[in-house]
Amino acid sequence: MPKVTQEYIENKKRMIVEATYELCREKTVSTVTMQDIINRTGLSQGGIYRFYKDIDEILGDMLADMRKRYSLKEELDEIMKEAQTLPTGEVTYRICEMLARWMKAELMGVQKIDYEFAILATNTPPRADKILARAALEGGGNKEYLFTKMMEFYPERIAKEHLQVKVSERELIGFISSLYAGIQNCSIVYHCYSKGAVAPFYDIDEQYHLMAKTINLLLGIEEDR
Repeated sequence: MPKVTQEYIENKKRMIVEATYELCREKTVSTVTMQDIINRTGLSQGGIYRFYKDIDEILGDMLADMRKRYSLKEELDEIMKEAQTLPTGEVTYRICEMLARWMKAELMGVQKIDYEFAILATNTPPRADKILARAALEGGGNKEYLFTKMMEFYPERIAKEHLQVKVSERELIGFISSLYAGIQNCSIVYHCYSKGAVAPFYDIDEQYHLMAKTINLLLGIEEDR
């Protein structure tokens, strides 16, 4: 029997992960089964278990791969670099425009799958813990990185520019988190699942523009664009 190389193992695992990602785009994460993956990859049952003990190991690797390939960190870092010469209000708009582009580009893929992982975590926490532990990234995912940068940026600007903020720093960050989650959830529900009349009227760009405008108003910045 020929020797199985590490490259061979990695190629097979990559094929399994990519097939699982496509299945998660087509179905909900919680309904994808090991048999679905076997059927999609063409591997035998014994063959697939050579590489993964169970479906949660596959989902963990898929989530880790998603977070590496679809990262907004580089673009956010660029915005923060440019922020040194930009008004605070303009930085807010640029961040929200980035989030809108990201949401629309990955609506039926990464965003939908992340949303369904959140539901999975609510319904079966031990299973979600196992998946997320395997997918953990240094510095966290996109959301964690975004809010880390925001928590650094806004308090610094409030102090530096003596902004007449309407709420405390803690309330501001908490509200931004709620806005972010609300727009994310509504975008996915209305555009990925809903067949009702709301979806055509839920404009993602408009919602993120309103998010930026609201943040700026809470900061005491009334200029709009």
